[in-house]
Amino acid sequence: MRIKPLGHTLSIFFAISFLLCVAWGLVMPDNLHMHEAWSAFLPGFNWSVLGVLIGLVGAYLYGWYIALVFVPLFNFFHKKGQ
Repeated sequence: MRIKPLGHTLSIFFAISFLLCVAWGLVMPDNLHMHEAWSAFLPGFNWSVLGVLIGLVGAYLYGWYIALVFVPLFNFFHKKGQ
């Protein structure tokens, strides 16, 4: 497994998911928002344009973090199992 394709895939997936959740939060009543969860997972996120951009960057970086940790672990254990 390679880091670069997985990093891009996860990062774009998280960014799209984040933007869909932000769009959901804009059209739904306050009791169905996830802003408290986003604030906990994405420091700097709030309901402003800058806050949403910070959240988007954070979501993208989480994808790369997972890829950078997951791929070497997967490759290590995959080789040991052969």
